[in-house]
Amino acid sequence: MSRRVIIAGGGTGGHIFPAIAIANALKALDPAIEILFVGAKGKMEMEKVPQAGYQIKGLDIAGFNRSSLIKNIGLPFKLIKSFIQVRRIFKAFKPDAVVGVGGYSSFPVLRLAQQKGIPSFLHESNSFAGRANQMLGKKASRVFVATDGMEKFFPAEKILVTGNPVRKSIVDAHTERDEAIRQFGLQAGKTTILSVGGSLGARSINQAVEEGLDKLQAEGLQLIWQVGKNNLSPGIKNKTATNSEVWVNEFITNMETAYVAADIVISRAGAMSIAEICVVKKPAVLVPYPYAAEDHQTVNANNLVRKEAALMVPDAEVKQRLINTVIELAQDPLLQKKLKNNIAPLAIGNADWVIATEILKSI
Repeated sequence: MSRRVIIAGGGTGGHIFPAIAIANALKALDPAIEILFVGAKGKMEMEKVPQAGYQIKGLDIAGFNRSSLIKNIGLPFKLIKSFIQVRRIFKAFKPDAVVGVGGYSSFPVLRLAQQKGIPSFLHESNSFAGRANQMLGKKASRVFVATDGMEKFFPAEKILVTGNPVRKSIVDAHTERDEAIRQFGLQAGKTTILSVGGSLGARSINQAVEEGLDKLQAEGLQLIWQVGKNNLSPGIKNKTATNSEVWVNEFITNMETAYVAADIVISRAGAMSIAEICVVKKPAVLVPYPYAAEDHQTVNANNLVRKEAALMVPDAEVKQRLINTVIELAQDPLLQKKLKNNIAPLAIGNADWVIATEILKSI
């Protein structure tokens, strides 16, 4: 009988893409394995997971809303409903193991697995673990982490430092730069900036780029710009509609090609974004999302800044400093080379295989 694994979590690309990478590694190691994803209804995993060829079940669950406390009134009912839904999923699918990758939909799935004595695995992508993951980590079979020093959050004997699983398409990208540039309709001879605010976008980055577009182009720079879901505003459309030096869209489906095309990357400092930038070895200007739990994105970014492997602009200073910082970096090939050399040793390309191998040992 084939082995069965549930992978739970999502909400952002930083949770979804590592989950898909782990699923693909499990499939490669055991082609007969059956994998079911569990996510939150209405979130991007409900679209991205089926696109990757996997089945997903959606839960009626939501996270705690910090900006509007009144919106949390129905939260206990949603949590109870999600536990009932998870019980039905377990009864029908009968998992041999469960993997949680973060995002609030992973909590009821891992909690039920632990209650039932089913092997449960946790992947913590950030250098600061959230409270839910800390709770789940106490009873998890194994906790996979991106960096060392995570003993303050999880039992030391359960930790395995694996790094973050990066999409195989990014790790194995072989497209030539000129071809990558051509796919975005840009010019091969120009310095190319890739601006990504994460899968859901980043308003402050988008506003700074929109306002600084003329300045970037005046300096001979061209742009590949992922604005994020529902962020392609009329203003951005009007400004870029006939501009041959800007490629803009809500989402970049061929991210591996965008990285090849890019000379410099503007990005949030989520764990997965940083893992990808390390793998592709690109000079980066990081803008940590200031409202991330425990401000973990600033911690992530500072880890690279201390190693002189990236530059950082605080979100509060984006409007004043981002475009100038990017232009200065574009005009300084020695600094670009230094950042590349220092970020290269931080790349981990096989985290998905290490994690998948460890999971299969238990079932």
